[in-house]
This record gives sequence, C-alpha cells and structure tokens, in this order.
Amino acid sequence: MNQLLQGYKEQIQDWLSDLHFESAQKRALLILALIAVVVSAGVVFRGHSQPVEIALPAPSAPSTLSMIAPPLVTVDVAGGVNTPGVYELPVSSRVIDAITAAGGVKKGSDVSDVNLARIIKDGEQIYVQPIASNSVGTSSTTRVVIKHTGPININRATISEFDSLPGVGPVIAARIVAYRKVNGPFMSVDDLQKVSGIGASKFAEFKSKITV
Repeated sequence: MNQLLQGYKEQIQDWLSDLHFESAQKRALLILALIAVVVSAGVVFRGHSQPVEIALPAPSAPSTLSMIAPPLVTVDVAGGVNTPGVYELPVSSRVIDAITAAGGVKKGSDVSDVNLARIIKDGEQIYVQPIASNSVGTSSTTRVVIKHTGPININRATISEFDSLPGVGPVIAARIVAYRKVNGPFMSVDDLQKVSGIGASKFAEFKSKITV
C-alpha cells in the first residue's frame, strides 16, 4: 500500500509542477488529492458492498369477506317427510334441498304437486302430501280427497280440493297447482287472481272458503 501511495504522490507532484498556481494553492490541491487517494485506497481494500436486507411484506390477513358466512333462508318443511321441521339453508337452495334436509320423502308420500327444482324463499312452508291410511290402518299410496269443514289452505290444497270450490272446475284447479309449482307458495288469497281464468267475480265466489 505504501508503494501505491508513493506512486500517487509522485504523479500528483508532477501534475502540480505543470500548473501555474501559487505555492499555497498547490499545497491545498495536494492535500485534497491525498485525501481522495486515501479514501479511494480504503474503498478498494475494504470493499464497499454491504449486504442489503430486503424487507418482505408480512403475510396479509385473511380477507374479511372470505370469513363472512353465506346468507341463509329459513323454511318450514312439513307433511310426508321423515323429519319435519324448520331448517336454514343457503340462499338459492331448491325445494329438493329442503326436503333432503328434512330426511327425505317418506315412502308412499306424493310429491307430484311439488316443484322440486324451484328456488326456495325465506319464510315459506314446503308441504309434501303425506301417505294416506285406509280404513284398516294400513298404508296406501292412493291419494284421498280430504273434506274440510273450514277454509282450505291454498298452499297445500290438491287439484281435487280446488275443484271442490264453487266456480272452479278441474281445468282451473290444475292451473292453480301448476302456478304454485312454478312461483312458489301464495302470499295471500288475493294472489289466486294471478292465475289465468280467475277473475274478480269468480274469486268472490270462493274467497271465504280459502286461506293461506
């Protein structure tokens, strides 16, 4: 290193002798040059690279949205199912999902009036026509017509029961059941007027004999 510094010193002295500066200016330049040489030599011998620490971002917390439970709807499954009751199911579930949650349909029960593919609505009741019993107490899969002493429930009534209403024949009765399959349970008795063939005058004939 001493030889390197000596070489730099001689080069600087030669360079200063060629400059037309005063002695004080030459000494100042010489001092600055020596400082630069010493600093440069220190960098060469010591190295100037330092390890660079890269701060990695902390793992992000789970998204709040991913932790929110999907919305649910509550339905009442009744009639000919193995475990009737009130169930909570994800939104967009279908009638078949609700019946499955209730243990499935009992053997012999009739689901012909139920649209199993319909998307369920919050607060509705899904009613499966239960298995009928004959006079000796044995099970029968034959649908029976139940005679009502009071108003019939339009969300449970069969085609035969609708047909028994004044002014409603088998054609309109079938339309009511078909409408209910597609659109779900009626919210009020007045909704029956949405069915084709049931006008205000016909509806007035049997309004007092129905309920929801």
